[in-house]
Amino acid sequence: MMEEGRLKPGERIDRSRARAWVLQIHYRWESGGGEGTLCDALVETTATRTISPRRLPYIRELLGLLDEHLPEVDDLLQGALDNWRLDRLSTIDRAVLRIGTIELLWVEEVPPKVAIQEAIRLAEAYGGDESPRFVNGVLDGLYKGRATTP
Repeated sequence: MMEEGRLKPGERIDRSRARAWVLQIHYRWESGGGEGTLCDALVETTATRTISPRRLPYIRELLGLLDEHLPEVDDLLQGALDNWRLDRLSTIDRAVLRIGTIELLWVEEVPPKVAIQEAIRLAEAYGGDESPRFVNGVLDGLYKGRATTP
């Protein structure tokens, strides 16, 4: 797959919109008590909503990675949160941080700066007033902590 920075403008837009869909699906899943998998929540979502077929592969990739690595993602995020507990964050902030962490650490073709910037954009669009700065600080700290860990 092509590196994020080398995608055509339309492909970058599809990726950004795919991330927004992942956020919505995560929100639906978590609001429903986290029953089943995130991929199950995608199936439920596509039963009532139309998602562009161009975006579905990346949506499936991110949701699959989240299903596979969620406990590890949450442990990493909890370690990166100063004086916060992951379960006390808003549903949106928690979802944005999870998506950003997956892209930052498990999606090789997305450069770290792009993963963080895209998470900030989601926080700007869907989170509260402090969400963008908060997301930036947590993901930047997580990235810098991982970059210095052998």
